[in-house]
Amino acid sequence: MSILAGKQLRDMVEARRALLVPGVMNALAARIAADLGFEALYITGAGVTNAALGLPDVGLISPTQMTETIGLIRNITELPLIVDGDTGFGNAINTWHTVRSFERAGANAIQLEDQVFPKRCGHFEGKAVIPAAEMAEKIRAAAEARVSPDFLIIARTDSYATHGLDEAITRAQMFIDAGADVTFVEAPREISDFRRVIDSLAVPQLVNMVIGGQTPSVGLSDFRALGVGLVLYANASLQGAILGMQHALAHLRDHGTLTEQDGLVASFAERQRLVGMEEFKRMEHRYAVPE
Repeated sequence: MSILAGKQLRDMVEARRALLVPGVMNALAARIAADLGFEALYITGAGVTNAALGLPDVGLISPTQMTETIGLIRNITELPLIVDGDTGFGNAINTWHTVRSFERAGANAIQLEDQVFPKRCGHFEGKAVIPAAEMAEKIRAAAEARVSPDFLIIARTDSYATHGLDEAITRAQMFIDAGADVTFVEAPREISDFRRVIDSLAVPQLVNMVIGGQTPSVGLSDFRALGVGLVLYANASLQGAILGMQHALAHLRDHGTLTEQDGLVASFAERQRLVGMEEFKRMEHRYAVPE
């Protein structure tokens, strides 16, 4: 299942049709995204940190927690899974181990970034990056660690904010030379910057659209025209869930009651459909012990 998903993901990314990928922070979000027809999913480190720990994206999630989340999501979907690997959780050897762990858990791609550890959200101020040569060795270790040749190594650079676009492109090329299949210049502020990155680098590019972040809102059709490989909305599901919970719980607090008719919650039937209750009912019937 995971091997086939990896080939599907590679083909979709290399088609450079701006594959639209939502971020998911848990298995329920993955079910909802799959049910809506998305072709691939991104397991977001920020989302897992916010949802599981209730804390900000400042390098607090562990590789073990991310690996467990991959396994839980892989258990309920056959879609290709791209996973946020942050900084590789250490040096090149830690990165090698992270890739092995993620791939065995069911991931089909890992995104690795060149920030210092502990990292910060790519749209936060105060970021810093490690030397380019050190990051290139992490990418080389990641490429050598993967078992499937279709497991994608996505190399992200945060140097646009700290050193400018020229340095970001130079770093991305170094990472390609080290084995990256896709590169990702984080948080450009102009559409012309996207165009220059794509024109300068031979591999497919990932664009990260952070809602409320520093990158201007650009339509999917424009990214397709540019030949972008993936368009990532890493925390759309999380931010949507936050707003939905705030509205539903505020209504409950203010009125002391909450019903399906209030239009603030999914119905009980829809909830059971999404989590596959009918399939479990069929299994209960199939495996029932005759009286």
